[in-house]
Amino acid sequence: MKVRILYHDHCFDGAASAAFFSRFYTDKFEAGAELLYTGMAHKPDQLFEEGLFDGDENAIVDFKYSNSPRVTWWFDHHQSAFLSPEDAEDYQRHKDSKRYYFDPTSRACTTFIARVAREVYGYEAADLADLVYWADIIDGALYASAEEAVAMREPAMKLTLVIEASKGSQTVQKVIRMMQRQSLAAIMEDPSIQAEFQPLYARHLKSIDVIRKVGECKDGVIFFDVADLDMEGYNKFVPYSLFPQATYTVSVSLASFRTKVSVGSNPWSPKEPEHNLATICERYGGGGHPRVGAISFGRDQVAEARRVAREVVQELQS
Repeated sequence: MKVRILYHDHCFDGAASAAFFSRFYTDKFEAGAELLYTGMAHKPDQLFEEGLFDGDENAIVDFKYSNSPRVTWWFDHHQSAFLSPEDAEDYQRHKDSKRYYFDPTSRACTTFIARVAREVYGYEAADLADLVYWADIIDGALYASAEEAVAMREPAMKLTLVIEASKGSQTVQKVIRMMQRQSLAAIMEDPSIQAEFQPLYARHLKSIDVIRKVGECKDGVIFFDVADLDMEGYNKFVPYSLFPQATYTVSVSLASFRTKVSVGSNPWSPKEPEHNLATICERYGGGGHPRVGAISFGRDQVAEARRVAREVVQELQS
C-alpha cells in the first residue's frame, strides 16, 4: 500500500499534521503502508497536477482543497481553503461520502486531525499529545509574549525555526518521520537537526537587527521590505517584539520560488484587530486566516508585490 501525503511545507503545523496523520493511518488502517511525502507551497499559479496523486491513497493535510477524484483524505482549517467556488461546491457534494474534513475554526490542523481521529475513528495517540499541544500553540500564536516567541527557548520553538527556514523539503520530511515516534526534545537533540539549527539561529539573531533597521511603524501598522536581502523564513514575531504598539504587520520578501507579501496581526496588541486579513489577501489572490494571511507573486513581480503591500498598509492604517 502506497500512501502519498501532501502537506503545507516549511510550517510546523503542516509537518505535525503529516506526522499525526501518518501515525493514525498506519496504526488504524495499514501498518505496513509505504508513506511518501510532498511539501506544498502557496504559489501565484497554484494548481494541483494530477501526477501529484500517485498513491493508492492520497491525503492532503493543512493545505488547500483539490477536486481530483484520486484524493482520498483531506484535512484543512484555513478560511481560504478553496481555490475556486467550484472547488467549494465539489467539497459540499463529497464531504459526506468521502473522508474530507474541514474546520476553519480550528487553530491548528494537527489539533483538528487528532479530534477527528478520536471522535470519528476512536483513535488516540497519547504519546503525541505534546506534538498536538505545540501545534496549537505555534499555529495559534498562543505565546505569553512576543519576546517568548522570539527567544525560542522550548524545543518546539527551535524545531519551528528548522522547519520554516531549512532549504528544500528533505529536512522537513525527516522531521515528519521523527515526529511520529520521538519527542520534540529528542528530535532537537539529534546531531543532524542541531547542525541545521545552529546556523539558522545565528541568522535569526541577525534578522532581528535587519528588521529593526528597515522596519517602520505608523498608525498601528509595521511595514518592512526585505526582498533585496537574504531574509527568507524569518520569525514572524520579531516585528511585534520591536514595535509592541503595533496592531498589524505587512512585509515583502523574496523566496526561491516566489515574492511574498505577508500580512499579520499582533497577538499582544493593545488594540483589538478589526480587519479579516484572509479576506483582504483573497482580493489579491492570496488567503490565510482572519488574523494572518499572505499573497504570492512570481519572483519577477517584486514591484507588483510592493505596490500591493503599500495598498494593504494604507487599508490597515485607515
